[in-house]
Amino acid sequence: MLMEGKLNSYLADIDKQAQERLETLVEQMKQAKGVTEQLKAENALNWVQKMNNIRHRAEEIVYSEIIYA
Repeated sequence: MLMEGKLNSYLADIDKQAQERLETLVEQMKQAKGVTEQLKAENALNWVQKMNNIRHRAEEIVYSEIIYA
């Protein structure tokens, strides 16, 4: 791919797919776990903990589905 000049466009496409999938998963997980702006206003530390957990889980899914596949 590098010799054909297609590597950069391929990597950019994979990056775009991964970012879109990550955003989708995070939103779905937030809804499923009830992580809202109200929680953020009432208990910021708990909100951060839940969001970090959601983000890490979503990243692992994206890595296994897109990056490492």
